[in-house]
Amino acid sequence: MNAKVIALAAAGAVGGFLFGFDSSVVNGAVDAIQAQFDLSATLTGIAVASALLGCAAGAELAGRLADRYGRIPVMMIGAILFLVSAIGSGYAFAVWDLILWRLVGGLGIGIASVVSPAYIAEISPRRARGRLASLQQLAIVFGIFAALLSDAIFANLAGGASEPLWWGLETWRWMFLAGVVPAVVYGVIALLLPESPRYLMTVDKEDEARRILAEIQPTEVDRAISEIRASMHADEQAAKAKGALRGPVLGLKGIVWIGILLSVFQQFVGINVIFYYSTTLWKAVGFDESDSLTISVITSVTNILVTFVAIALVDRVGRRPLLLVGSAGMTVSLATMALAFANSVEVDGEVSLPGGWGPVALVAANLFVVFFGFSWGPLVWVLLGEIFPNRIRGRALGLAAAAQWIANFIVTVTFPALSDFSLLFTYGMYAAFAALSFAFVFAKVPETNGMSLEESETLFPAKGSARRSAKRPSP
Repeated sequence: MNAKVIALAAAGAVGGFLFGFDSSVVNGAVDAIQAQFDLSATLTGIAVASALLGCAAGAELAGRLADRYGRIPVMMIGAILFLVSAIGSGYAFAVWDLILWRLVGGLGIGIASVVSPAYIAEISPRRARGRLASLQQLAIVFGIFAALLSDAIFANLAGGASEPLWWGLETWRWMFLAGVVPAVVYGVIALLLPESPRYLMTVDKEDEARRILAEIQPTEVDRAISEIRASMHADEQAAKAKGALRGPVLGLKGIVWIGILLSVFQQFVGINVIFYYSTTLWKAVGFDESDSLTISVITSVTNILVTFVAIALVDRVGRRPLLLVGSAGMTVSLATMALAFANSVEVDGEVSLPGGWGPVALVAANLFVVFFGFSWGPLVWVLLGEIFPNRIRGRALGLAAAAQWIANFIVTVTFPALSDFSLLFTYGMYAAFAALSFAFVFAKVPETNGMSLEESETLFPAKGSARRSAKRPSP
């Protein structure tokens, strides 16, 4: 693994940075937007979650566009969409206008969520693919951190997200406009990147593909070309397969449902409530806006640190143990948050946590991020890349990713109304889903650590118990 391939993978991962930034920058602006446009709880949730609908459409479009026009042009499209969304959201004059520009940004997020990891995988040497692919997740959490940090800086400069900052524009508008900088950087980087060798092979440009591979994988050019040809053949076979996803369980194969449920549980534990609404949450329990934004930044730093833990442990400890520990920890921490809010009182119409319950809720929320960050955050994507047979991998991954975006949308759009109803009920519900995720992994998800993709397919026979299939096949 040479310096150039590391640099290319890191550059490709900038799309993940925009992914994290654009999806979380709304955190510091939620209350100001709600006050500016006089929104109900439901409409606030729609304004925050609208980007996620664009994500689903962007993810669906990205694969087809990338296969037709190449990875680099589609990266450029994503950068342009991010840029337009940042400017449009910053100058939104009504809630429907804001929702429109958030949808545009969602298209960019969806594109980045597909094209960036695909590009990294296609330019990475096979022995380093796992480590280089992890740069995408790392870039996402850094993007979340950058968004929350910039929100905090702007709000502290102006004295609040609703206050005017520069040229008479409210601070929340500058929070969105800050996205212009990473969007332009991403576009410039995309212009400088070489095209994916795999795409070049599909358009009969083998000489150019060999030239690029010689620079990034000088000792494995012939092998890489052979693997690309084999992969292209497998894709052709998969395209010919009719009804390959169909099965006896509600019309789909059992393995497809495992992928879908992994995606849904990842979102239904409520992790994005922390990154989309944490500032609002901490203000509601007694912290002022400045302290709430600082707490959100600290939480995002915690998320970064535990992502490094996941990278270090995933190939040593394995997928299944980390998921089980993560589920158990999330259940306890979410239940603790629910208990804290069960003791809340109303002061001047606002929720307040008396005595030591405020710090208890704060610690529990950060422990929740810790347990999620080293388990369900990164490992769901690892498993989705490993468990599907090659002939259905692309379509099954697309279906699981769509389920993840939809689940994310449901959680995000319902939280404001649920929190108005009862934070005890809301966090109790997330704790119940975390407990169900433990039972699901224990019963249905085997260990795939150290296996080739072909070996991992044998863990999911058409019939047979999950307990028996969880055993690793003999070498």
